[in-house]
Amino acid sequence: MSLLEGLILMMLTVTLPGLRPPNCEAASNLCASPTGTQYSVLFTALGLGSIGLGGTRFTLATLGASQFSKLKHQSTYFNWYFFTLYVSSVICSTGIVYIEDNISWAWGFGIGIAGNVLGLVVFVFGSRYYCRDKPKGSPFTSLVRVVVASVRKRKVLISSRESEDFYYGDDGVKGTVAPTNSFRFLNRAAFKTEGDIITNGSISKPWKLCSVQQVEDLKTLIRILPLWSTSIFLSTPIGIQASLTVLQALTTDRHLACRFKVPAGSMIVFAFISTAISLSLFDRCLWPLWKKISGRNNIPMPMQQIGIGHVFNVTSMAVSALVESKRRSRSHVVPVSVLWLVPQMVIVGVGEAFHFPGQVAFYYQEFPIILKSMGTAMIALQLAVAFYLSTAVIDFVRRVTDWLSDDINDGRLDNVYWVLVVIGVLNFGYFIVCSWFYECKNVEEGNGTTVSDIE
Repeated sequence: MSLLEGLILMMLTVTLPGLRPPNCEAASNLCASPTGTQYSVLFTALGLGSIGLGGTRFTLATLGASQFSKLKHQSTYFNWYFFTLYVSSVICSTGIVYIEDNISWAWGFGIGIAGNVLGLVVFVFGSRYYCRDKPKGSPFTSLVRVVVASVRKRKVLISSRESEDFYYGDDGVKGTVAPTNSFRFLNRAAFKTEGDIITNGSISKPWKLCSVQQVEDLKTLIRILPLWSTSIFLSTPIGIQASLTVLQALTTDRHLACRFKVPAGSMIVFAFISTAISLSLFDRCLWPLWKKISGRNNIPMPMQQIGIGHVFNVTSMAVSALVESKRRSRSHVVPVSVLWLVPQMVIVGVGEAFHFPGQVAFYYQEFPIILKSMGTAMIALQLAVAFYLSTAVIDFVRRVTDWLSDDINDGRLDNVYWVLVVIGVLNFGYFIVCSWFYECKNVEEGNGTTVSDIE
């Protein structure tokens, strides 16, 4: 609903004269500034839209995957989820933008509102058929409780009698999860001391005693964070490349026909198209071929898909550097065609088809049950951090070098890309180290089924 409300407000800002500043006077540079009310409405619309996207885009991924019990089916779902996401991005970046530029902004937002309403209606009518988990309170509260209880019991000596001295749940029966030796300090949160348990077997002070499962959930999150950080440095070069490719496109010959000129800002569309096509080919061609050649009835593990995405990402930056060297050498003669920039966008799009679904599948299968929604939302958080970091990197390069001058023909964009190649290689090595030490908890190695399926 927040996204729909934001779109409605955006449409009102372009249709109601009172919600936007008046047009600039003809043959004059004097333009009236927006009023406080106009700013308030605009920022409210943007805020509602952001909240709506944040609450639905990757939560829908979790909800959809929850309808399947086997990991191989969940992986297929994630592939098609991202296929739909990228196809819609292509439509928005081309069709909707064309309508807003050539017809009206109101029509553009109106189509967005109609699509949102249609999706909401389909979701509501189909909700009766969904498998849904019952809310059990905020998972973050239990994680904080583990930290607080561990600190409060920091002086307690832990014995080795796990079945007797650790708390496993309200039923008082030892669970299937035993305290692990990693991050042993946190085990104190589940260690029972005098006064922690009342007569009926429940906890007397929730912020002093937690279950073993709650402790292990926090440990899982801590173990995943290093791998998650590798994805930040995987997406940062993508954000930088998206901006620099626009600058490159402005200096190329963008005419593809007598009357058609490729907009420089639409170069990202080639990456969207590449990702969408790659995802469909993976599901229908590549993965069946993989099963036939390997003799296994499963697709590559999510960790393997992420690693392949790293390789494609580094390759894309290297191709960008080589193309920029070629473009710069011919900039004072005949501008190169804009099509020279397409391969780097295609390669990075193929890489995204590997690592984005791989990341979502990995987080979904490895995160504790109470944090499944947070697992898929980690992608959104990672992208946000990466794109902010890409801005900081660009600003740093401008301050310490002359590679990014106002006229890119006088700068050295190719050097920037080579730096991204080095960063990508180092990050790939960091990823390999993290993945080497990480032990997948919810998947039997070499199999595409869950542990529960094996049992």
